[in-house]
Amino acid sequence: MRARTTGGKAAQPAVTVDAEVIRRIRQHARSCNKAEVCGVLIGSEDGHSLAIEACIAGANAAQAGTHVTFTQDTWAHIYETKDAKYPDDRIVGWYHSHPGFGVFLSDHDTFIHKNFFSSPLQVAWVYDPHSDEEGCFGWVGQRLERLNEISVLDHRGGEGAGETGKPEPVGMLGDDDGDEVVSRKPKDDGADDAPAWFRATLSVVSYTLVLVLGFLASWVFFPHKEMYFIDPSTGLVYEPTQDGKHLQQVPGLRVSPGFAAPSDLPSTPGPQGSDAIKPSSTEQKPAEQKKDGGASPATNQDASKEKNVPRQK
Repeated sequence: MRARTTGGKAAQPAVTVDAEVIRRIRQHARSCNKAEVCGVLIGSEDGHSLAIEACIAGANAAQAGTHVTFTQDTWAHIYETKDAKYPDDRIVGWYHSHPGFGVFLSDHDTFIHKNFFSSPLQVAWVYDPHSDEEGCFGWVGQRLERLNEISVLDHRGGEGAGETGKPEPVGMLGDDDGDEVVSRKPKDDGADDAPAWFRATLSVVSYTLVLVLGFLASWVFFPHKEMYFIDPSTGLVYEPTQDGKHLQQVPGLRVSPGFAAPSDLPSTPGPQGSDAIKPSSTEQKPAEQKKDGGASPATNQDASKEKNVPRQK
């Protein structure tokens, strides 16, 4: 294949690239979508045309978001791989990626090409993994420009249909045609056999049981107030009845007589509607009689009146 000329312009090199090389370049670039990657192109040339037959990824390159540099370790890896796999071929160019900013040669890229790939037939392949755009740049005279024609060679060309021996694919996740995937996880017996009303009822019962258990736990583990009424004169203890309208005595519970309730508490009616915290009048009489020597004031007055009345003879 010979170089092509257009009018009076210098000829562009005739470039043929193996389809497998393009696939490997794309795969390498897609493995790092945030930084540039690089490598070299391996092939042969005859002075007028160039054939790209393989590529070697640039390991240990100085990667960055907008540029990449071949380091000393990168070149050592490249020559070691070339001598082992492609001893009879030449380095016919290089490739690198532009993740997200298009296909072109920057000033840094042009510097690399002029200083390391200055042969008239060496090319630079640029691929953008974000837009899936790619292009090839080569020397046209003294000018480095993008080539407008590239031949892609498929070494598997001529293979008859149905001769690959590969089975028909059964389906993949994400197919646009909506075909159902053949491979499935084993379904649990009775997993979805229950009717909807049963599942709803089971959910309501479960939530109700949780609420009841929570209420019981709060009643047992958290303190709560209980109200009792004490008659200071008798020491008897009363509690409200279930309807809350009356008081009833707490059996077996009694405090010492004379218990003094706090002054800020209101007096509480007793069990029969009387003032339960005040002593009754019948209980005060023995104390008064004891204080006056065993006789009431009325008895003493009558006795004095009898003394002042003269007796009749």
